[in-house]
Amino acid sequence: MANELQSITPGAPAQPGQGDAPDPVYAAKATKAAVEFESFFISHMLHQMRESTRTIAPEDSPANNKVNQDMTEMVDGMLAKQMAGQRAFGVADAILRQILPQGLNKPT
Repeated sequence: MANELQSITPGAPAQPGQGDAPDPVYAAKATKAAVEFESFFISHMLHQMRESTRTIAPEDSPANNKVNQDMTEMVDGMLAKQMAGQRAFGVADAILRQILPQGLNKPT
């Protein structure tokens, strides 16, 4: 039954042992999407951490300065992309283990 569903699912990769080679284009797109999701996840986490810091900071703190906030958000976005590219949190790896056949879900 699972093999029947696999064969009718459009764009789905082939299961190992079916004789068909997994689609490398699908694997590349899935990897890119998983890394981008990890970047979003890290960026959102950093944003929430900064927001918490601003909430408890005194009014005259550099954390409450609008220019500093803009710069830290930009740096946090760059940091999130860098960390996601290294798969630092493992979110992309967990996603890829679910959607790619064994052997294609290796870090690039």
